[in-house]
Amino acid sequence: MLTILHFADAHIDMANYGRHDPESGLPMRVIDFLKSLDTIVDTAIEEKVDLVLFAGDAYKDRNPAPTFQREWGRRIIRLSKAGIPTLLLVGNHDLSPALGRAHAIEEFNTLEVPQVHVINQPTFLKPEQLDGLPVQIMALPWISRSGLVAHLGVQPAAPKKAGQVYEELEARLTELVAEWFEHIDPHLPLVFTSHASVQGAKYGAERTVMLGSDMVLPGSLVRDPRLDYVALGHIHKPQNLNEDAHPPVIYPGSIERVDWGEAADDKFFVIARVERGKTEVEWRQLTGIRSFIDRSLVLDSKEDIDQRLRGALPPKEQLADAILRLTIEYPRDWEPLIDEAALRDYAQDAFEFHLVKHPQIESRVRLPEDQSVGSMSPLELLEIYWRANHTADDDLEALNRLAGEVIEEVQHKVDS
Repeated sequence: MLTILHFADAHIDMANYGRHDPESGLPMRVIDFLKSLDTIVDTAIEEKVDLVLFAGDAYKDRNPAPTFQREWGRRIIRLSKAGIPTLLLVGNHDLSPALGRAHAIEEFNTLEVPQVHVINQPTFLKPEQLDGLPVQIMALPWISRSGLVAHLGVQPAAPKKAGQVYEELEARLTELVAEWFEHIDPHLPLVFTSHASVQGAKYGAERTVMLGSDMVLPGSLVRDPRLDYVALGHIHKPQNLNEDAHPPVIYPGSIERVDWGEAADDKFFVIARVERGKTEVEWRQLTGIRSFIDRSLVLDSKEDIDQRLRGALPPKEQLADAILRLTIEYPRDWEPLIDEAALRDYAQDAFEFHLVKHPQIESRVRLPEDQSVGSMSPLELLEIYWRANHTADDDLEALNRLAGEVIEEVQHKVDS
């Protein structure tokens, strides 16, 4: 039996919320991601897993700051020093779109770090390429469209839409995997890993992946019963695409909440115990994940606005260290009734508070009953529009004057 720790989508440099830690100088949100990564690395070492398989996206973009590369490198080196073979797939966020440019985790190849294997092109790995581990791995990292064309030799004879090119590439990838199957050892466990979308998978917002809009792997490819485990990355929602069947087809999801689309998602990594023809999957939930609290309110009455706004938020004790967002909709002329300072005071214990205001304007501009659009001048129509939007009288006068100058200038050019 082979024990594999599988995780993906680390995105350790996500520093889009909050402040910096005074001791380390790192953004607090980066520390959140690193804590999850430490849990994963600690588990691999303490439980002496046979292989760590990272299915892509170490960073949020292909140009990580040296500080973030240092922090990622420290953790991967720990695995190397512990003698644990580690497979790192290149994800779309790690890859430059320009052919020939280094990807974000290139240094592990360049420095030939022991036990660490970086996969940046479709590769079929056998035991001799995996430090003698009794396993064979079909690996498909993320490759740009141009990279796929170059690697797979797909050269469209005439210009085609992206969807058509992707269909050809998907067909060629399927052929490549079929070729790999011809060379498998039937006595060894067979693992398939990829940083890609798979048809039928679900994003965090419950949007289903469909063929044609991107490079998408067919569901039949990853559900092939000759496989023993399928380790995927790219989609942040944890899921098994082949529930109660063999092989397990696993997206472990991201290791921390990346954005509001993941506000309700728990976070995991996976321990897979793999044998030929049989695999057990254990989901390990990551604890200490920072809360995202997302609330919304539509104000339809001027009564008790402050009380209603506060009532839309959870109790203060639940706000501590959470990332909070409150979205409110209201008629635009009620803006002075919203006490933003009081809301921010109530939410002061939150890690970060986002107040998103959507003032609404009247959806229709009504003309006087005895007039039509054709009978009115542009300035008269503009004045009706501005009054419908509750423009102040002082501003209205200035806007009318400016509009008159613009209309006069345009008319002069037309006449000349």
